[in-house]
Amino acid sequence: MFTVTDNSTTGTCRGLTRRDLLKVGSLALGGLALPQLLQAQGEGRRSLVRDKSVVFLFLQGGPSQIETFDPKMTAPVEIRSITGEVQTRLPGITFGGTFPKLGQLADRVAVVRSFASGNADHQNYISVAGGNELRAPMGTLYSRVAGANNPRTGIPTNIILPAESVSAAGFRYPSNFETQSLQKLVQASQNLGAAYSYFDPSGGGELRQNLELRLPRERLTDRRALLQQLDTFRRQVDETRVFDSASTYEQQAYELLLRGVAQAFDLSREDPRLLARYDTSGMFSLADVHRWGDMRRSSNLLGKQMLLARRLCEAGCGFVTVMDAGWDMHSNNNSPRNLGGMYWLGPQVDHAVSAFLEDVEARGLSDKILLVVTGEMGRTPRIGREGGRDHWATLTPLLIAGGGLRMGQVIGQSDRQAGVPASDRYTPAHLLATIMQVMFDIAEVRLAQGLPRDVERAVTGGTAIRELF
Repeated sequence: MFTVTDNSTTGTCRGLTRRDLLKVGSLALGGLALPQLLQAQGEGRRSLVRDKSVVFLFLQGGPSQIETFDPKMTAPVEIRSITGEVQTRLPGITFGGTFPKLGQLADRVAVVRSFASGNADHQNYISVAGGNELRAPMGTLYSRVAGANNPRTGIPTNIILPAESVSAAGFRYPSNFETQSLQKLVQASQNLGAAYSYFDPSGGGELRQNLELRLPRERLTDRRALLQQLDTFRRQVDETRVFDSASTYEQQAYELLLRGVAQAFDLSREDPRLLARYDTSGMFSLADVHRWGDMRRSSNLLGKQMLLARRLCEAGCGFVTVMDAGWDMHSNNNSPRNLGGMYWLGPQVDHAVSAFLEDVEARGLSDKILLVVTGEMGRTPRIGREGGRDHWATLTPLLIAGGGLRMGQVIGQSDRQAGVPASDRYTPAHLLATIMQVMFDIAEVRLAQGLPRDVERAVTGGTAIRELF
């Protein structure tokens, strides 16, 4: 627990006790508090973790495999992409018509056209982002092996950035409705223990158990107020000298956590030109999009989410899940006819992901950050009467980039109708194995002491997507 109290809400000037301040060092990691972890690391504790991170962009609602990366323009009109196609940098390979920027970066990505989630229902994020019998999200599995906090920076290793976690000014608390919509994800992420579940900087998940910022909502979105509160906290520590008798590792834990909070979420540290490059806030009107029930949770701030994700990776977070909502496009009066939502959400993903890929390339991080883009399911091959597509379990879009894997390829193929795989079928279990092989030394995980056997099997027992290695 790391508590920063806003005294203006209590009307008191109560000082902070040494016991209160030492809560900063109590974040658990594999049964160790952070100070103990830092001490263990200083004494040469073996690490199973590779120096890499994952950004898992989840297009919640079920993106169409046809309008994204398998347009099938030679198929009959009731099947082929409504948005047309764009030629990519790879000869003979096209993407859906709303992805021209990613098309020009196709040599930096790999598209899997024979990936199937096996799921045809909403609220089933775990079917894709789990891929294991424990029903634990991949980020939770990662955190269970790597530890709940980065031993170098103190930042949580499993962070979620839901669509409602950012605003034009920064990150914010979600509404009650938005919080409820995340509860199932958070509950699933606690399968292996609350210490390894999602850390949600917007206020959901385990925020109040792991990092409590007792600030009014209107002040949380004010970066200056947040930093001022942290500075005040630091001054109180200096003035009261409560750490004089604390161990070196307790002091180090405090410094790492405080510095991580103040810096990782501070977008003002970025070059304004880069902020503008990521910006998606002007790409569509939320008022227009939110007229449709299936799109009421859509956000036009995906660019800021992706930029935050990159900053969190640089700060030492191993697994960042980015949620982008609104991809349920039946065209049944809850979403626009003729997959009209694609003309809002498709260009936003195209813009935000291409900015992310160019940014990490410029920073020399392409091999260190693995990007995964997918959803909980795909869409029916045949367009319905209103021009929409319904839920579909046997093909799901999947794009992968970076992580030191083999890029510039299309893996597998679908049948003529883009309804089922026409080559080896890959599943979430294959995706899990791929990610785990990127993130861990699998041989060392098998030998790790104290790791539950079922966790070890989930991490090491799968078969990866072979074409990526």
